[in-house]
Amino acid sequence: MTFPIWINLGFIKLHPHAVFEALAYFIGFRVYLYTRSKDKLPMVQAIWIIVGAILGAAIGSKVLYWLEDPVRTIENWSSYTYLMEGKTIVGGLLGGLIGVELMKKRVGITRSTGDDMALPIMVGMIIGRIGCFMTGLSDHTYGIPTSWITGIDFGDGIPRHPTQLYEIAFLLMLGGMLYRWKKRAAFPDGAIFQLFMAGYLLFRLAVDFIKPTPHLYLGLNNIQLACLAGLIYYFALIYQWLGQPLRSHRKEL
Repeated sequence: MTFPIWINLGFIKLHPHAVFEALAYFIGFRVYLYTRSKDKLPMVQAIWIIVGAILGAAIGSKVLYWLEDPVRTIENWSSYTYLMEGKTIVGGLLGGLIGVELMKKRVGITRSTGDDMALPIMVGMIIGRIGCFMTGLSDHTYGIPTSWITGIDFGDGIPRHPTQLYEIAFLLMLGGMLYRWKKRAAFPDGAIFQLFMAGYLLFRLAVDFIKPTPHLYLGLNNIQLACLAGLIYYFALIYQWLGQPLRSHRKEL
């Protein structure tokens, strides 16, 4: 297997990252429009929620990437290429959370909107991670060298943890569990999204120990610090309704 795995259409070769990132946004948005609770949120308000999520995610994904190596970021502060080339999913999720909450306050939405977003986000992330895997070393989403049977040579002769595939497998498992729980239990509004975020942040907290990113913060990297902050927030929300499945949330995402 040679990386990147280009998508050959015969008359043109397309880079996998660009193709699957575009597909992730397109399909994720279509899934949201198809599965959202149409009786709970008018279309106009739903569009504003998407706008808030996109803007917040764009900013959050960049800010957290710049914090990966603060010294390098300061040194390259005048480099447009450096500032624009990287982004993080965790930063996008947490930034999207903030963007949605600010937009909800601006347009007067008081109910939870997160449950409608959980499935579309997971679908988009799975599709996007396929592109990350097919891109290989230049995507910087692989893991550290390993002797495990799962190790994959991305092109430099060193078997590494395919953390992109680990994430896809985890999201499929998490999505299946949330789907079953949603069918079998009466969760309060917002609970499914909270469980998704808590589950994914726990996964990233663990898997980033086998990623070759700088662990500058007491043995943790920037992603793990953000995960801890997000977990504190979501564990506090989950604790409020745990054991009281019929109680409704107020307006948390």
